[in-house]
Amino acid sequence: MSTPIAPVSKRLKAFVIDSFMLLMPILYLVFYVVYGSREAFAIHQLQGWLMILIPYAILTTLFFFFKGQTPGYKAYDIVLVSAKRHSKLTLTQLSLRFILLILTCMSVLGLFFPFFHKEHLGIYDILSGTHAIEK
Repeated sequence: MSTPIAPVSKRLKAFVIDSFMLLMPILYLVFYVVYGSREAFAIHQLQGWLMILIPYAILTTLFFFFKGQTPGYKAYDIVLVSAKRHSKLTLTQLSLRFILLILTCMSVLGLFFPFFHKEHLGIYDILSGTHAIEK
């Protein structure tokens, strides 16, 4: 018997929680501590986004590596596992997943892909060999 993939709605809600708990503090630090204002950030957008995405990538990767879930995933009883064995993920898989997630978010089609895929998986989950399952 296979474990069900977490519904897209739960994964979206988990993402919102993670955005507020993990991403917003990083955004605040970069905008106001590093650059002093949003206007100064706007002048150096590429550098600024790298200063946001790199710590966010490290933080989420560490959460998934050690706990199998971020705070948002924990709130909705979702665990990220290897697609084949439903086991703990490697740092390589997690790094690949994050890079693919960022690339997917740059495409409107990529954002809507889980709604049309048979198993409701994102492109990043398929290519990195991961599944977000319900506990």
